[in-house]
Amino acid sequence: MIERPSEDIEDPTRPFTWPSLGASPQPGPTPSGAASAAVPEGTGTSPEESGDRRSRRTAAHRHAEEKPRSGAMAMLRETVIILASALILSLIVKTFLVQAFFIPSPSMHETLIEDDRILVSKLTPGPFDLHRGDIVVFKDPGGWLPPGGEPDAVGVRRVVNDALTWVGLYPQDAGEHLVKRVIGLPGDHVACLGPGEPVTVNGVALEEPYLAPGAMPSEKAFDITVPADSLWVMGDNRQHSADSRWNQGKPGGGSVPIKNVVGVAFVTVWPLDRATILRNPSATFEDVPDPS
Repeated sequence: MIERPSEDIEDPTRPFTWPSLGASPQPGPTPSGAASAAVPEGTGTSPEESGDRRSRRTAAHRHAEEKPRSGAMAMLRETVIILASALILSLIVKTFLVQAFFIPSPSMHETLIEDDRILVSKLTPGPFDLHRGDIVVFKDPGGWLPPGGEPDAVGVRRVVNDALTWVGLYPQDAGEHLVKRVIGLPGDHVACLGPGEPVTVNGVALEEPYLAPGAMPSEKAFDITVPADSLWVMGDNRQHSADSRWNQGKPGGGSVPIKNVVGVAFVTVWPLDRATILRNPSATFEDVPDPS
């Protein structure tokens, strides 16, 4: 009886064939008995590599979704920083350099009229000296302004107005301040004999080109020596100005303490058709001597 050759022993009579280099391996049983995964034909990519590629695509898609969100947050952060910086800068400017006011009354016609917006330099008084002829904004020394006035805004509008005014982005209402022109400095002798007569400072009669059309220098006689650290102020619209002349019976005798002065108005910024530099009429006072 002839025994069948075992499969583990090569048959010497079987013809030898070279393995094909381009043939794909055929799936077969693995040592564990499980079928091995076949590589898809023509891809040259294993299942593990396909999984990595899908993971990378998922990560890229997630990154693309996160990018707009991170860009929006960066823009919001930059906007907040810019606004905060602008508010801080505005507060610094308003506190130390310039403050805006608007004019509520006709007392300074025609130099300033109602609702004009002006900028006031807070460097005077301070680093710079006050001069005769300067237009100053000052806090009421006491009793100059009538009680009441225009009603304040209420609710949200008042909160917003107060906040913007505090940081200097909204003009300060002159409701608790006044705007007048400096006529006399500390120690000056300022006087007028009444209707038809000029105002004199230290004996020199003034020619006042800034007076409102038709206004006289003063319809009221007065004679005053300006106290130390104080100013004598008058409106350009003399017959419609409750200025130093009409407050002589009140604290300061009609003079304004220099400490009450907020600053000197130097420009009208609104409305645009009235925008102009407010120059000191130095020629009016150039012949006035210092007080003796």
